[in-house]
Amino acid sequence: MTAKFTLAKLTLVSHRLCPYVQRAAISLAEKGVAFERVDVDLSSKPDWFKAISPLGKVPLLRVRRDGGEEVIFESAVILEFLEETEANPLHPADTLERARHRAWIEFGSAILNAIGRFYSAADEAAFFKESQALSEMFARLEAELSARRSGPWFAGERFSLVDAVYGPIFRYFDIFDRIGDFGILDGKPLVQAWRGALSERRSVNEAVSPDYPRRLHAFLRAKSSYLSEIIRLQAIATPQARSA
Repeated sequence: MTAKFTLAKLTLVSHRLCPYVQRAAISLAEKGVAFERVDVDLSSKPDWFKAISPLGKVPLLRVRRDGGEEVIFESAVILEFLEETEANPLHPADTLERARHRAWIEFGSAILNAIGRFYSAADEAAFFKESQALSEMFARLEAELSARRSGPWFAGERFSLVDAVYGPIFRYFDIFDRIGDFGILDGKPLVQAWRGALSERRSVNEAVSPDYPRRLHAFLRAKSSYLSEIIRLQAIATPQARSA
């Protein structure tokens, strides 16, 4: 840990639904680091946010120390910064294992992109194509867990940054499962067990607000997609689903 950052004040600039923000929030919580969280509306970005976000995205980590401020952008960079400057490391000490973990973090980002294509698919054919693609990605993850896993977390008994990345991924399926049975995680018992363990982790649960399920459901319903049509028809058939 680099001691010169220990007195820095940290602010996580956030969006309520962003899974990349959740990664950073989980890491900060696991490390026991105090931080402020500020949410922004990405559909109407405030001027101060546009001034400090080169890509116009979240998360941002504002680091104030010695009367000045630095802004770190991109979740992967934020995670590595926290690893270098804060106690309670979440990466393994072994360099080869650390590289493996970083690779599976990148795979997690690819899964998030695939999830975005899944819920944005415009028609039935595209929807089931993306569903199958997601299922195949999780099958690859199941094989990796089968070959190496010996505990509740990706690295066995020790919670790592890979776990911080996949917690927000599995959170999507809590909502997808309420909409329909798409079979994406079927036949993947190790993935399902990992999902279950992450759903009970305090840092994962507290990375979002209590109204997250309602907000995500409303976001998915508002999209002009095949999934949003399923939600709309579900609401007609089951009126109480309108307030989900």
